[in-house]
Amino acid sequence: MSTRPIRDAATFEVFRNAVCGLADEMAITILRTAHSQIVASSMDFSAALCDASGRVIAQANTCPVHLGSIPEAMSAVLNAFGNEVRAGDVYLLNDPDLGGMHLPDIFAVAPIFTDEAELIGYSVTVVNHADVGGWAAGSMAVQSTSIFAEGVQIPPSRLVDAGTLNETFLALILRNVREPALLRGDLEAQLAACHAGGEGLKQLAKRHGSDGLTALNDELLNYSETLLRAELAEAPDGTHTFEDHIDDDGLGSPPIPFRVAVTISGDSLHLDFTGSSPQVASALNATASFTKSASYAAIQGALGSDIPANSGFYRPFTFVIPDASILNGRRPSARGARGLVAYRIIDTVLGALAPVFPHRVPAAGDGGPDSIAIGVTEEDGSSAVLWDILCGAWGARPDRDGVDGISPLGANLANTPIEELEQSGHLRIDGYGYLPDTGGPGRWRGGLATFRDMTILHPEASVQIRSDRRTHLPYGLQGGAKGTPSSNILNRGSSQEQLLPSKVIQTFSAGDQHRHITAGGGGHGDPFTREVDGVLQDVLDEKVTVARAACDYGVVITADGAVDTSATRALRSASRL
Repeated sequence: MSTRPIRDAATFEVFRNAVCGLADEMAITILRTAHSQIVASSMDFSAALCDASGRVIAQANTCPVHLGSIPEAMSAVLNAFGNEVRAGDVYLLNDPDLGGMHLPDIFAVAPIFTDEAELIGYSVTVVNHADVGGWAAGSMAVQSTSIFAEGVQIPPSRLVDAGTLNETFLALILRNVREPALLRGDLEAQLAACHAGGEGLKQLAKRHGSDGLTALNDELLNYSETLLRAELAEAPDGTHTFEDHIDDDGLGSPPIPFRVAVTISGDSLHLDFTGSSPQVASALNATASFTKSASYAAIQGALGSDIPANSGFYRPFTFVIPDASILNGRRPSARGARGLVAYRIIDTVLGALAPVFPHRVPAAGDGGPDSIAIGVTEEDGSSAVLWDILCGAWGARPDRDGVDGISPLGANLANTPIEELEQSGHLRIDGYGYLPDTGGPGRWRGGLATFRDMTILHPEASVQIRSDRRTHLPYGLQGGAKGTPSSNILNRGSSQEQLLPSKVIQTFSAGDQHRHITAGGGGHGDPFTREVDGVLQDVLDEKVTVARAACDYGVVITADGAVDTSATRALRSASRL
C-alpha cells in the first residue's frame, strides 16, 4: 500500500462520491430498463467500475455476494482478451470455472476508452437472469447433479466486437433458454448500464486527465484499505471459530457443516474454512470467488463502517478454502443453488466474529431469501418462468429488535410484488404477511417469519423451492433463543395436506395451494430482561401472543390488554430460582 498522502482532500472526496455515484447510476439503469421480474422487481443484479488493470474502484449498492466475485470475472476476461481489447467491445461470461458464479449470473464487461483511444477502465454488470436453460425452469434447481444439466455455459466471449453485435452468438444463447425475449431484454439493460458507466468515467478522465484518474483510483483503493486495517487494528488479536449448517443437500444428505476459523492479527484478517463439507451431489456448491465475496460482505456488516467496497478493501484478507468442497466445487459439480451457501457462510463468519464485535454482530436471520421458481408451458409451446423471492427477517441486533420482511445481509433483494406474480394469470396469491411468535425471544426479539399463500391456476406447473433453516434454526446470541423453522405446506387444511421438503421440485396442478413460511430470526440477550412495555407492545401489535408473552418473556397480560405487574414480577423472579 502506498503511504503517499492525498494531495487534495476536497478533490479526492468529490471524486470518491462521483465514481461511487456512477456505479449507482449503472444500477439504476438496469432497474429501469430490465424486463424480467427477478431483475426489475426483486433487484437480483449488480454493477461496478474497474480501472484499466481490472481492479474494482466502485460498486453499486446492489447485491454484495455478486460484487466480491468481480475480481475473478475480470481476471478471466483479461486472460482471454487482455491483448485484444477494443473500444466498443462487450464480453460475456457465466462459467463458474472461468470467472463466473452460477450459470444464471451472466457478467457483461465493457472496456472504456478516452477519445484519444486510451484504455481507462471497464464497466461491469452481472444479472441473475430468469432462466438460462437446463432441465428445470429457472436453472437453479437444488436437485441438479451436474453443471451440464443447468443451462448454457458461456466462457469469456466477445458478444460485441468493436460496436458490432455478434448476432449468431446471441441467437445461440437465446435458443437455449425458456424466455428468450426476457433474457435479451435484461442483457440489453446490462449493456445500457455499461454504456452509462463508461460515459461517466470518460467525463471524469476529461476532468482529471488520465494520469490524474489513475492517481485518484490508487488513492481510493488505499483509502479503503487504510480504513479497514484501522478497524482491524482496534480489535483484539486472536482466532475465533464457529460452525453452522445447511439442513441437507436436497437429495437426502445429512446436515452440511460450515466451519471457519477467523484470525485477526494486527491489521490483517485470515479466514480458514478447513473442515467444511466436501462438495455435495446437488447444486449447493459455490466457487472460491463466491466464498470470498460472502466473507467480504460479512466483515462489512460486522464493522458497520462506511468503508468504500473496492479492491483496496480486499487487501487485508487471506483465505484457506478447501478444493473440491462445498465452498469451492470442482467441475462438473452443479452450482445453480449456490446462493444458499453464501448466506450460510455469512452466518458462520458472523458467528465467529460475535465475541470480537459483541455490540455489532446480530443473531442469525432467516438464512437467506427463499426462492420459488414456477415454470409453465403455454398452449403454443412457449414457456413462462415466474420467480417468487421471499425475504424473511433479520436476527435481533445487540441494541434493537430484528427487522421484519427484509433481505438478509449479502442479498439486498426485494420480495416479489404480488401484482408481478398474478399478472401472468398462472397463479393467485391468497395471503401474505407475518406470523406471530416466530421471532426468537430475547432482550431484543428476532424478526418475524413471513408467509405467502399461492394457488396454481395453470393446468400444470413445475414448482422448484429452495429454502432452509428447518432443522438447524437461526441461532441466538448472548442468551437469546433460536428462531423458528421454515416450512412448505401443500394444500394446507385439506385431506391432501402434505409437508414438503425444504428443497424440492414438484409438479403442481390447477387448484393446488402452497404455503411457504420463512424462518424467524434468532433473539439476542435474555428474554426475561426484555422491557415489559416492549413485550406489551408486541402483544398489542400481534407479534407475540399472550401465551408466549408469559412463557417466553415472563410477562403476564390480562384479558383487557394490560400488564399484570405482580404476576409478572412473580413469574420473572421464579425463573431466576
